[in-house]
Amino acid sequence: MDRPPVVILCGGRGTRLRERTETVPKALVEIGGRPILWHVIGIYAAQGFGRFILATGYLGEAIEEFAAAEPWPGGVEVECVETGLDTPTGGRIARLGERLGEGTFCVTYADGVADVDLEALLAFHRGHGALATMTVVRPHLQWGVAQLGEGDRVEGFVEKPRSEGWINGGFLCFERGALAYLDEDSVLEREPLAQLAADGQLRAYRHEGFWDCMDTYKDAVVLNDLWASGEPPWTVWAKAGAAR
Repeated sequence: MDRPPVVILCGGRGTRLRERTETVPKALVEIGGRPILWHVIGIYAAQGFGRFILATGYLGEAIEEFAAAEPWPGGVEVECVETGLDTPTGGRIARLGERLGEGTFCVTYADGVADVDLEALLAFHRGHGALATMTVVRPHLQWGVAQLGEGDRVEGFVEKPRSEGWINGGFLCFERGALAYLDEDSVLEREPLAQLAADGQLRAYRHEGFWDCMDTYKDAVVLNDLWASGEPPWTVWAKAGAAR
């Protein structure tokens, strides 16, 4: 199956990770001694994707320096495109329009890792005929949940259960026509996705496996602990190597 280009949104300020991002862009905050951006590219590259477009903004020069210096595997091409300091997510994609070609393109964030099957995602996207697919996940809640019975009796607790609802986990696929839903002021997660959904042009690919997002300092600690365990669940490249 042909692999489309991948846009990685790397331009945000990472304000909720301020402990790390005052001097380093969020995409370069390290997990296991390597920038989280390296992990995200690794997830795609291990599954046959080769062309990556990094939509940069805040501290974009540092991301460009990293991308230029990194010895990427053969067949991997990484291009950095400055998309503005304060441009919202949808606007960054809109500014890349001429680089995306006429067919399918993928979009993800520089702070989310998962063991998602990207070939299955792409096949699902190309099979349903709509303009967009969003990978959805059910994250584990941060708190334990009380189980209540009759008369408000507390019958027990469940430690950090999975959410019953589905959220946007990134790892999106679009057709060229989806760009008509974007302009330079668009926040991808608001009007564009909402309008695609209203028009019947958005489908959900359910990912039941591992997913986590480095949104806060606490999240970074959790991901580093998973790496230190020796079996970080998002390292699909290690599994691909073992399979070969």
